[in-house]
Amino acid sequence: MNLARRLSLTDAVAIGLGSMIGAGVFSVWGPATAAAGSGLFIALAIAAVVAFCNATSSAQLAAVHPVAGGTYAYARAEIGPWWGFVAGWSFLIGKLASCAAMAMTFAAYAAPAGWETVIAVAAVAALAAVNCFGVTRTALLTRILVVVSLLGLAVVVAIGFSSASTADPTPLPDLTAYGVLQGAGLLFFAFAGYARIATMGEEVRDPARSIPRAIVLALTGALIVYALVAVVVVLTLGADAATHAAPLAAVVDAAGLTVLEPVVRIAAATASLGALLALLTGIGRTTLAMARESDLPRFLGAVHPRWQVPYRAEILVALIVIAVVLVADLRGAIGFSSFGVLLYYLIANAAAFRQVGAARRYPRALQVLGVLGCLLLVNTLPVVASLIGTGIVIVGVVYRMVRLRITRARNGTPAA
Repeated sequence: MNLARRLSLTDAVAIGLGSMIGAGVFSVWGPATAAAGSGLFIALAIAAVVAFCNATSSAQLAAVHPVAGGTYAYARAEIGPWWGFVAGWSFLIGKLASCAAMAMTFAAYAAPAGWETVIAVAAVAALAAVNCFGVTRTALLTRILVVVSLLGLAVVVAIGFSSASTADPTPLPDLTAYGVLQGAGLLFFAFAGYARIATMGEEVRDPARSIPRAIVLALTGALIVYALVAVVVVLTLGADAATHAAPLAAVVDAAGLTVLEPVVRIAAATASLGALLALLTGIGRTTLAMARESDLPRFLGAVHPRWQVPYRAEILVALIVIAVVLVADLRGAIGFSSFGVLLYYLIANAAAFRQVGAARRYPRALQVLGVLGCLLLVNTLPVVASLIGTGIVIVGVVYRMVRLRITRARNGTPAA
């Protein structure tokens, strides 16, 4: 059964913004500042350029292949099943880590001391339930969460700019080339949400027109927000941002307006929920696409006859995220997520490079720059995250090889 096309352009933009303006804007500045130092804005610019290249590739591919699964489906069609599998597997492992990071950030801002894990698990379960009752409910809730998040961020930015003249920020450490690139890799975590629009291509109305527009609009909006927040963090905190788990709350404290700290906490919790909701939705659709091709168990390809959502995939994804929440570390989750997502977009750029004729919307130079950018950033991420990510990618490749051998033995024919 196919998914229903119920999402408008506005819905798609909201889902993309909800994915990008999430926990990252409230949590990424600490590790990014520690890595990039005074090169923070250079790192942000590099992350944005790589994200733009990847976004245009995703938009070009989605216009021709408006189906669920994102780069998993595009790479299968353009460069072969193995490339598609590696893209889909990388997306799943990266975004499962992202979901855990979003849930933990939500709990850090919203939960009483000692209850963080319980609240994080409850959030994942509740949003998975929302996803199981129809994509229009997902889009509506995402719109609400995005609006609340943006209002909260507007308050923080206004406070930061108004108090910047009296602030005494600690000077940022000198930049190094490696530090700037590692900071860019960590900041890329914040921009990767536009993929959610592409992975839901089977549910967007007029996808050839709406998906490319939604991706570019969502990425542009997120970049503006991140640039404003970065300026405020540097002007008010400087190097001290690296010492705060909640740097935007520290901005409010530095201005002497601790009474408004609950506003920041509400905005952070809301943004984290919006990103988590959109992430769970996108992972469920990629799982559905991979199950349809037997790259994951076909049992996961079931679509609910009434709600028209991949409910089995949604439930399994939620259970895995809950398991990660119980054992994971927030900082490690960000690095691990960036590793998987950068591999995913590397393959997206390669698939878009192969497109010819009327399918081409952007110059190939952008796709070449996207590939080089992904390779560069993935090699500057924390070593532990990269090693674990490489190991899990190898596990996925071995799984598919075994599955193909079993299929050949049963059917007596080659399996793709």
